[in-house]
Amino acid sequence: MIAEFGLAALWIAAALSVLQLGLSALGLTGARDALLPPVRAVAVAQGVMSAAAFVALIWLFVRVDLSVALVAANDHSEKPLLYRFSGTWGNHEGSMLLWVAVLGMAGAAVALIERRLPERTLVATLGAQAFIAIGFFAFLLFASNPFARLDPAPAEGLGLNPLLQDPGLAFHPPTLYFGYVGLSVAFSFAVGALVTRDVGPAFARAMRPWVLGAWIFLTLGITAGSYWAYYELGWGGWWFWDPVENASLMPWLAATALLHSVTVLATRDGLRAWTIMLAVIAFSMSMVGTFLVRSGILTSVHAFAVDPTRGGFILALLAIYIGGALALFGLRVGTVREGQRFDAVSREGALVANNLLLSAILGVVLIGTLYPLGVEALTGGKLSVGPPYFNAAAGPLALVLVALMGAGPLAQWRRDDGFAVFRRMAVPIVVAVVAIIAVRMSAPSIRVLPLLGLMVAAGAAVASVAPLWKRKLLRTPLFTYGMVVAHLGIAVALAGMASEAAFTQETLVAARPGETHRVGPWSLRFDGVEPIAGENWTAIEGTLTVRRGGDAAYVMRPQARAFSAPPTETSEAAIRTVIDGQLYVVLGKADAQGRWQLRLWWKPYVTLIWLGGGLVALGGVLSLIGRVRRERRARVAEAYA
Repeated sequence: MIAEFGLAALWIAAALSVLQLGLSALGLTGARDALLPPVRAVAVAQGVMSAAAFVALIWLFVRVDLSVALVAANDHSEKPLLYRFSGTWGNHEGSMLLWVAVLGMAGAAVALIERRLPERTLVATLGAQAFIAIGFFAFLLFASNPFARLDPAPAEGLGLNPLLQDPGLAFHPPTLYFGYVGLSVAFSFAVGALVTRDVGPAFARAMRPWVLGAWIFLTLGITAGSYWAYYELGWGGWWFWDPVENASLMPWLAATALLHSVTVLATRDGLRAWTIMLAVIAFSMSMVGTFLVRSGILTSVHAFAVDPTRGGFILALLAIYIGGALALFGLRVGTVREGQRFDAVSREGALVANNLLLSAILGVVLIGTLYPLGVEALTGGKLSVGPPYFNAAAGPLALVLVALMGAGPLAQWRRDDGFAVFRRMAVPIVVAVVAIIAVRMSAPSIRVLPLLGLMVAAGAAVASVAPLWKRKLLRTPLFTYGMVVAHLGIAVALAGMASEAAFTQETLVAARPGETHRVGPWSLRFDGVEPIAGENWTAIEGTLTVRRGGDAAYVMRPQARAFSAPPTETSEAAIRTVIDGQLYVVLGKADAQGRWQLRLWWKPYVTLIWLGGGLVALGGVLSLIGRVRRERRARVAEAYA
């Protein structure tokens, strides 16, 4: 009965989304005062029923109800509870139901807490959110039913892809989906504002927390996903420019541009049309990512769907939503007033340049991701676009972007003097020059791009804290600290990326027990292997005693695991983290002479990549709390005025 309850909840939620759209349409015809309370109530009810359907699917997976086709195809009674729970969204149908559930709950949250928008604009916003939901409900109910029964039920399930049997599955996809759906809310705000011709600072202030929240979740999701792939796949890299990785990066780039643009509109009444366009682009990129990952045109551990009908359905939704929004933008952009003007040398000017660079990087990633698919579709041939293209095309743009990020907050609003900005940047520039000289002297063979990356990172790190100079720190707004921490995080992450690219050392050896090998400053004695067993896997585990100089010895245990359901072999890297980097060891196969393959990496300062990502997300959290607290105080003061 749980499956029938979940399916019924899904149908009810779909019907409520249709009702919500209808009431919103009626509200826009003139009866909005009477219809706003029902629209809010229906949106909340839709969110509740969507969440109920998803909870029902979780319960089916936890119970391993093999009479449900989705559970039988992706669950197994011997899986640990964590993976039965998180395996709910480790498949196509479950992941799309998670999307719909988060979408419904986001719409309910807008209906419950949003009080800053005019009633007419709020009605249009909730209508746009319902319109998005209808398409995804239709997709689930008619093309990807997660509650379909299987008769007769098998004796055992096929199990979850072993590469997904990791705690990262419980964290990474939900955070990305929260980010994607947060961008759908921003998209709905933009559509609502266009419909009612209400594009202005008030609309931007209402939309900004949703954009900021989505951006925080995307940052966390991308950072966590990068580290998950780094330690789970065993290839020693943290980013491969895989299309699935790019599918999450593109919305983040667009959301970053939107976040800066909406700030200008909210505080300075500028960039009105550009903010609307970026809201459309940001959600477009989340839809493109969904299409790439869920359509079956990619072969990846993350790409669950293989049915071209589903891909066509998602492509149709993308065309309807994005095409419709762009058409609406084209029809209504003439009604969007220009807003306040500003000089090129100003903080607004720096933010515009920031947006243009982010858009250029987004274009580079989008072209590099879609071009091979287009070539294959048109010619049938295979074409690979990999790191050399992305690093060469996007790398220099990213360096300019980070350098501008350091200079922008030091400029004044509206207008400023170029020489004055240059004087404020004197200390960061000196630090950058000293950094490039020091790195060049200590590592003469370093490549140009990593060298420039370290230089820019050093200067940007100093410039990021410059807005706190000569300020009373206890009276500095929390969102200013958020900006500082986020910008510092970007500089820290860039330093980690450049260091990993410049200084990584790799050794591939065939080792016999008792032999000692070296990589970087580490010596590693291979002590041997032994078989071990886990909850639902067996493994050959290697034992290595590692030492760095005169430090105490440390034991590392890389594994080569074998799963029976489904039959799969994986490599579990052993990682030793120290303050200045990570030692990374992968155990391979044995040869006929009894030697075991070992891949050894020494990666100086690689941990700065994820530390920086965490700081960026923390900065976003501080900014969100600071903005919400300031607006709440402003509303209280207005109420008592």
